[in-house]
This record gives sequence, C-alpha cells and structure tokens, in this order.
Amino acid sequence: MTETSYALAVLSSITYGAADFLGGLATKRSSTFSVVIFSQLAGLILMLLSLPFLPSATPTAIDIAWGAASGLAGGIGVGLLYRGLSIGVMSVVAPVTAVCAVIIPLVAGLVLGERPTPLAIVGVMLAILAIILVSQSGPIERGKHIGTGLGIAVASGFAIGIFLVFLQRTGPSAGLWPLIAARGASVGLFIVGGVISRATLIPRRESVLIVLGGGALDMLANILYLLAVRQGLLSIVATLTALYPASTIILARIVLRERLRPLQQAGVACAAMAIVLIVSG
Repeated sequence: MTETSYALAVLSSITYGAADFLGGLATKRSSTFSVVIFSQLAGLILMLLSLPFLPSATPTAIDIAWGAASGLAGGIGVGLLYRGLSIGVMSVVAPVTAVCAVIIPLVAGLVLGERPTPLAIVGVMLAILAIILVSQSGPIERGKHIGTGLGIAVASGFAIGIFLVFLQRTGPSAGLWPLIAARGASVGLFIVGGVISRATLIPRRESVLIVLGGGALDMLANILYLLAVRQGLLSIVATLTALYPASTIILARIVLRERLRPLQQAGVACAAMAIVLIVSG
C-alpha cells in the first residue's frame, strides 16, 4: 500500500505541475479571477459528471467541513499562484511556492505522531534541496525581476500547505465528496470576490481551452493526492507532491524557452534521488 501511495503522490506532482503551467499561461491572457473561477468550475463539473461511476461513499458533516475549508485555502493558494506565475518568473515562483507548501504538512505530520524512517527523512531533506535548486533561475524575462511575485509565491505556498493538511483530515469513507465540497467553496469564494472587485469573470476566448485543461488537470491531481495521503504518511506524501515544479519548469523550458541552468538540472536529479530514497525507506 505504501508503494502505491508514493506512486500516486508522484503522479499527483506531475499533474499539479502541468496544471500550474497552464494556469500561468492562461493568466497572462485573462484576469486571475476568470482563470481561477473557470478552471475550478471545470474541475467541479468533471467530478459531478463522474459521480455515477464512482463507488458509493458516506461522507459525514465533518468530512464536508474539512473539504470546504480545504477548498477555501486551496482556492486562495491557487489564485495567488496563478497571479505570481503571470507577473513573475515561472521557474522561480513555482518552486518557492512548493517549498513553502511542504513546510506545513511536514510539521503537521510530526505533530500528529508520524515518524518517517531515517532513510525517508533523508529523502525529504533531499526533496527540499531539489526544490531550492530548481528555483535557481536563468536569465530573467525582459521587464521582470527575480523578486517579482516572490511575496505572492510565499503566501500561496502556505495556503496550499493548509489545503493539503485539511484534505488529509477527511475520512476514507467520504470518497471524493470532500473534493466536491472543496471546489464548491472555492468557486463561490472567487465569484463573490470577483463581483466585489468588479473583475472580469469570463476568460478571453483564446484562453478558454487552456483554462479548462488546467482545471481538469488540477482536479485529477487533487484526486491522486487524496488517494495517496489516505494510504501513506502526510509528511511523505505531501513532500513528493510538492515536487511539482519539476514538470512546471520542464514545460516552461519547452514551450516558453526558459533556460534550464545546471543548478536546475541538478535539482531535477535530486528530486529523482529523493523519490528513490523515500520509496526505499
């Protein structure tokens, strides 16, 4: 079961990275509110359509409450992340967010009594090093500074970390209903926020497919994470999930021609080694 949990966490990280890349691209063309609302709405609709094909579940009020709370935290985190990706350097913003996102689950796991093996702990430390190395940016895009969006990235990371912890508190018998509660809460939050701020709530036509694709991938990543954290340790699963910047920067390198420096390449190698150590532990 543990190996399955780790595999699901790694798949979740890859999917999160791809979703964040698409979200960052879409936010360059449309308002943050419109991207977040439509991407999360796409994930919610996807979940509702899949309900008839899912095993029966018996969520409690506590499960729904944890799910809704995680949705509020995650929605804020994703909104801040997309904003940071749109105004900053992707290969800096994404890793900084990931480092901050992994701190809270690590601490929460230890407080809840988790005790990873020594080898797994080494893997966790190596994973954090990998994220830091990946954050070493190459030449800055014209008109951008390395510190642009950094504060937003930190706030986003802590909000996402809270999301990961809250979602873990739901019970297995709840099935995927906590994710539906999470999406409902986050969509409602951003619709209200968008109306109050009088922001544009509908993305531009050329970015609609990117937004919907990012939303579908984000929901898939959430499902993979939830399945993983129900089988494994929060501290370990969250760390593996937080390696998502690797796929973000690889996509940024391929699509946006952002250079991958030797330190970033070393970071990707460290990430691979961290996965091996954690699985071996």
